[in-house]
Amino acid sequence: MEIERKYLVTSPPENYESFPHHFIEQGYLSTDPVVRVRKEDESYILTYKSKGLLAREEYNLPLNEDSYHHLISKTDGCVLTKRRYLIPVEHCDHLTIELDVFEGRYKGLMLAEVEFESLEEAHSFTPPSWFGKDVTLSGEYQNSRLSQMP
Repeated sequence: MEIERKYLVTSPPENYESFPHHFIEQGYLSTDPVVRVRKEDESYILTYKSKGLLAREEYNLPLNEDSYHHLISKTDGCVLTKRRYLIPVEHCDHLTIELDVFEGRYKGLMLAEVEFESLEEAHSFTPPSWFGKDVTLSGEYQNSRLSQMP
């Protein structure tokens, strides 16, 4: 089960580029249900996600490079590219902020996600001051939706 909240970011912390990061390229074979293929650095993953905004089932299966290239060529919409910075949440050693800084079509868009162990933890989370609007429940900034925008 994936439980996460998502926020728009307009003013990231000055030092965000000093944190570890991954380069991500992903496309969608389906958006209902969500079936995604992703390259993260040199790893390849096929993901299924059930419906939901704050909480939903998620299954990840490893792919090899050939399978990834075959499947990414069959995706609908645009392929998303971004750098994901991993920033620890202050005073909470088990939570990490995933700051996605988009490239390509959505260059300039920044979204922060935090994944939680329980719904209670998600509801009681106090975001850092640099987080912008909570867009978790709007669905407007789900990557699957962004990939289908004209």
